[in-house]
Amino acid sequence: MSSNLKKLRNIGIMAHIDAGKTTVTERILYYTGKTYKMGEVHDGTAVMDFMEEEQKRGITITCAATKCPWKDFEINLIDTPGHIDFTAEVERSLRVLDGAVAVFDGSEGVQAQSETVWMQGQKYGLPCICFINKMDKIGADFEMSLDSIRDKLLANPVPLQLPIGAGDSFAGVIDLIRMQAVFYKTEEMGATFEETQIPSDLLQEAEQRRNEMIELAAEYDEELMDTYVHDKPVDAGMIDRAIRKGTLANKLQPVFVGSALKYIGVQRLLDGVLAYLPSPLDKPVLMGHKPSDKNKKIPVKCDANGSMVALAFKITSDAHGDLNFLRIYQGTLKSGRRVLNVNRNRRENVTRIFEMHANTRKIKDSASAGDIVAVVGLKQTLTGDTICDPKKPVSLPSITFAQTVITMSIEPRTAAEKAKLADALAALKREDPTFECRVDCETGQTVISGMGELHLEVLQHKLVKEKGVNIRVGKPRVAYKEAITETTRAEGKFIRQTGGHGQYGHVVLAVAPLLTEDGHWSRDIEFQSKAPGDAVPREYVPNVERGVRDALSCGVLAGYPVVGVRVTLIDGSFHSVDSSALAFEQAAAIAVEKALKDAEPVLLEPVMKLQAIIPQANFGAVQGSLLAKRGLITDCHVHGNMQVINAKVPLVEMFGYSSEIRSATGGRGTFTMEPLAYEKIPDQIAEEIIL
Repeated sequence: MSSNLKKLRNIGIMAHIDAGKTTVTERILYYTGKTYKMGEVHDGTAVMDFMEEEQKRGITITCAATKCPWKDFEINLIDTPGHIDFTAEVERSLRVLDGAVAVFDGSEGVQAQSETVWMQGQKYGLPCICFINKMDKIGADFEMSLDSIRDKLLANPVPLQLPIGAGDSFAGVIDLIRMQAVFYKTEEMGATFEETQIPSDLLQEAEQRRNEMIELAAEYDEELMDTYVHDKPVDAGMIDRAIRKGTLANKLQPVFVGSALKYIGVQRLLDGVLAYLPSPLDKPVLMGHKPSDKNKKIPVKCDANGSMVALAFKITSDAHGDLNFLRIYQGTLKSGRRVLNVNRNRRENVTRIFEMHANTRKIKDSASAGDIVAVVGLKQTLTGDTICDPKKPVSLPSITFAQTVITMSIEPRTAAEKAKLADALAALKREDPTFECRVDCETGQTVISGMGELHLEVLQHKLVKEKGVNIRVGKPRVAYKEAITETTRAEGKFIRQTGGHGQYGHVVLAVAPLLTEDGHWSRDIEFQSKAPGDAVPREYVPNVERGVRDALSCGVLAGYPVVGVRVTLIDGSFHSVDSSALAFEQAAAIAVEKALKDAEPVLLEPVMKLQAIIPQANFGAVQGSLLAKRGLITDCHVHGNMQVINAKVPLVEMFGYSSEIRSATGGRGTFTMEPLAYEKIPDQIAEEIIL
């Protein structure tokens, strides 16, 4: 089994929107023999973009998994979205992968979302190789792209290839390790290529770059360092070994170059995946913990003979039940097996196991450590849950997701659709951890929340087309939050006497702001109990917490959820006969409402990180527009004949900005946004919202 695992790669393709991720993936599927015909994003025929909305919009919305062979290796491949609204798909994919390929547009270099996905990969310690794509595009600049990887991502890129030409003249690549030129035959869709001597006009630069590459790699291999210092011949195997060591240590990022659209460079990229990215055996041992004690660590080793441990990282609804995607970290999972969901403390049945290829399935009898598979039969399992052997429970670190920033009211068109809508919303919630729905405590409306306008559009399409629910929707609105600025305490009493047993609950709570290291309000709510047992019996503490969290879901200023608060139960009293769980829940809610009013509550709004790329002639107009929207420009620089503006702007000001920037720049300007933080709204604007 271990020899098979050495020849397994679990990788993801990640990038900024329109950098060419899905085109790279389609070429990989073709060259590995997984498909017999290349799909094209612009034609809506890409295999991995199988959803109707993906084909219509020409973007990736949901991560798609497949398994393909290459040179007696197996590659589990996940194509992730590039649009920030679907960042949860990237987050949960990278959490379970062993390595990644970062794709960059050769004419743009590192873009806003490139930084975001790179940081997500670094959070999980993923070794990464870079592919500078679209070298055939007008304005393609290899050196600029390389510098942007070094400067913006603070990475250590080591070019293993050089492009031969750029733009219309891009013809092939120079392999610096083997010192040969490679020309791909486009009439055969790049399936064949010719290896020749390096053109004489590029030989000197290639030799210089090769020396620089060896110097960088030699830091991670003593044999290569000794050979290079003593001016002995350096063979390709020695360089490969050193670069692999540096890549696995996350100290080097090998850089490949090509054009997926023109069929150039993808096979060499695949060779790089095998040569430099880790197998499951190369990854450090994953540390889980005992479900009842987070301090009791349990090592989870990539061993097919150990007790089974897996992480559910994605769920899709299906006519025959939920399809749960699992990464198996230890042991072997067999169909028909009974397993334990540690997070829900529920036993579940795995009825079938599938190997996935986009939206098609291949039945398997079992799956072992290192595999990524989909299963049916799990009823209670959600994204981030640990599935394991019931006899040896272990809990793995879960997956955290960004806060929602935009809301929209939704209602069924007829009373008969009401139950259908509730079921459909519950299914979407299971599928998408960044989708939220709640009932507005003031209006009684159902409100759904997501990561952006496009996210809500896609969710709306799913409800209508896939779930068959006839709905009416309101205009998108910003998902405001409330927070507190002062520490205070309050008392809550719930006493009812109606004859016979009454109701008695009494608590004293302290509330304090909960801030992150950068001074913003945390997205979390913390609850702790310091009340003596003779004041509030232990069995009622969970009820107090439930009452606290329910009360914080509707703030005191404008009914928005409260975030960034630490609540401590410090005292209270009970009645031996009349106290009940309900009474303590109600008492906690009363105390929270009082405390919030005394703690100087403020209204928060989502602030977005924006990057706009515009013609230099339109800089003044766009800059003025952003400043009028309460934007703060953080950086400006020239890129080619375009101006790049980085800014942070309140989301509420950005609705309809796509039309505005197109109008201001004659259709040439583009922008991307991603959530940055929640910040306090200026008092004058907050007063208008509250009223």
